[in-house]
Amino acid sequence: MTPATRFTVAAALAFVPLAAEATNGYFMHGSSVKAQGMAGVSYALAHDSIKSASNPASLIALGNQYDLGLTWFKPQRSAEISGNGAGLNGHYDGNDESHFWIPEGGFARRHNDRIAYGVAIYANGGMNTSYAQTPFLSIGSSGPAGVDLTQAFVTGSLAYKASERHSLGVGVTYVHQRFAAEGIQTFAGMSTAPGAVSNNGHDSAGGWGIKLGWQGQISDTLTLGASWSSRIHTSEFERYRGLFAEQGGFDVPESYGVGFAWQLSPRWTLAGDWERIEYSDVRSVGNALVLPAALGADDGAGFGWDDIDVYKLGVIYQANARLTLRAGISHADQPIPADQTLLNVLAPGVIEDHVSVGASWALSPRQSLTLSYTHAFEETVAGRDSIPGALGDGEADLTMSQDIVGVAWQYRY
Repeated sequence: MTPATRFTVAAALAFVPLAAEATNGYFMHGSSVKAQGMAGVSYALAHDSIKSASNPASLIALGNQYDLGLTWFKPQRSAEISGNGAGLNGHYDGNDESHFWIPEGGFARRHNDRIAYGVAIYANGGMNTSYAQTPFLSIGSSGPAGVDLTQAFVTGSLAYKASERHSLGVGVTYVHQRFAAEGIQTFAGMSTAPGAVSNNGHDSAGGWGIKLGWQGQISDTLTLGASWSSRIHTSEFERYRGLFAEQGGFDVPESYGVGFAWQLSPRWTLAGDWERIEYSDVRSVGNALVLPAALGADDGAGFGWDDIDVYKLGVIYQANARLTLRAGISHADQPIPADQTLLNVLAPGVIEDHVSVGASWALSPRQSLTLSYTHAFEETVAGRDSIPGALGDGEADLTMSQDIVGVAWQYRY
């Protein structure tokens, strides 16, 4: 095992316990700090070795490098319940835990003029809510409430330069997931396994998937890229087999997209991505909460999320030989329908719009430092027929906003 591989494996194991709070549903808006600085745009670019998690074909353009980064998330999430006849009415603040740290790391190495390989460690997604007092107190739950979902990914990639202007890439991904839920004892009465719904501590699950990518230099100034990530079939959360459909199933959805990078001048580059995330194909995420539905069953009730399209546009400005500036905006479809807000009090991933800025400084010919800042604008989904009559009718409204700061270091060798 090479020193680079030992470093990456050790870092991956260290990263697993940390929590994520993602922004396009529960996917990260960018796979590295550089990408985050332009709202996640990445498919047709070669930011760094971590970005190979978005498109493994980009490795061929990187050379040899190590990357380390850290992202700080501060989400603001809340719920408002009104018109309920069972005593649920009130404003609920889900920010009992409000700061989250997400590390990233990776390396890339060029084997020869046609082959490169690397490893990326990152958090593709996650979700956390933390209510000091459960919103479901009046209907049988107790104590604090919330969920904690962490997804740590390790992707090993190989890129091949098929011709002077085109490269292909393939990656193999392992995901380690951790999940816990508390304060939702009420829903045990709807479950096929009442003792495996709430307050069972953290459970873990894992699985494998693949990524395919392409980058092509269409002209001297235009590069296109495309990437596909398979659905990752994971093991079940045994302790929560009564909460998630398919006896605790929580697979990672399939995602894919295309992008462009257009060099407008020697200093200016305009780039954009379209990404599709297939949330509805994962039953525990996509199945609707419809009573009388059985939580935990093969086709059991879920969070009711829709598939989403994400649109990203960013610019890069090479201010001088040492300073690179970035900025970007993105818009995502709303994954949570208005009639599915009740259970999503626990997972209010309602963010739609982001704006980002970033900068990289060359500390030396071999080292650089990157900073990024993203603001995810406050979004509210107002419930519509969202609380079933068996739970007292009424509406649950969800609100979230976020601030995200990232810092990364790169060493070229």
